[in-house]
Amino acid sequence: MIKKIINNLGLVMILCLCTTVSIAQVGTPKRIVSLSGSLTEIVDALGLGENLVAVDVTSDYPSYVKQISKVSKNRSITAEGVASFRPDMVLGFEGEVSSAVLAQLKTLNIPCVLFKQEFSAAGITDLVRKVGQSLNISVKGNQVADQLAKDIKGAVAKAKSAKATKMMFVYARGAGAMSVSGSGTAVDAVIKLAGAQNVMQGFNGYKTYNTEALVQANPEVILLFDFGMSSLGGKDAILKLPGINLTTAGKNKRVIAMDASLLNGFSMRLPQAIQQLHEKLFGK
Repeated sequence: MIKKIINNLGLVMILCLCTTVSIAQVGTPKRIVSLSGSLTEIVDALGLGENLVAVDVTSDYPSYVKQISKVSKNRSITAEGVASFRPDMVLGFEGEVSSAVLAQLKTLNIPCVLFKQEFSAAGITDLVRKVGQSLNISVKGNQVADQLAKDIKGAVAKAKSAKATKMMFVYARGAGAMSVSGSGTAVDAVIKLAGAQNVMQGFNGYKTYNTEALVQANPEVILLFDFGMSSLGGKDAILKLPGINLTTAGKNKRVIAMDASLLNGFSMRLPQAIQQLHEKLFGK
């Protein structure tokens, strides 16, 4: 894999190319493969949705994206699967594409740009600019990023509260597969931007859910993805789980759910995610 820092664009990306090719030489890609739902939303917002020839399984918004071919049936990506769509640009995030796949894409002369994802207001607007640069539409990218920054700022201002509600986010796929979010996740960032507090601190990412930690953290609200709540049997079933009744959330029956793509996407719909979570916590 050839790593090249393009200083004049202020963009750090990984280009999987057999020869040194600048973004300007590539032009605006006509056959784009997106390996992230977050990036798919950005490509759409930049006006190049019709150039998407394939997306990954996390891409489900806007609605027309559900009709676009998938590069695989799960999160596992292969170079053969990507190459079958004859892309002239592949977009993904660092750490989500294996070195083996990157090497194969290089051999096949398929350009691949990998971005670093930062879960902050500045991080997402910067990402939009970088995606615009990688697609050779910097002016449009800057315009979209500027508007998104304004929308996020407005949503955060409306979400400010005198007292931050203590929340715990539980990722669930049935009672036997539950974990909680610590710092450094998309959900953690949305919780904070919405004027609440993630009670699970002291670790990054996710760790296995356990009753003792739940009771000790004593959240005022328990948050799940919509499919997570369904996998546990709904709100009433969750309130009957061990230890829930000992928490403030359990006593007040405050268990809420949000669309997974909206809450976890951390992309163009971040302002809506902030607003919706705040409304679920504090009302309109």
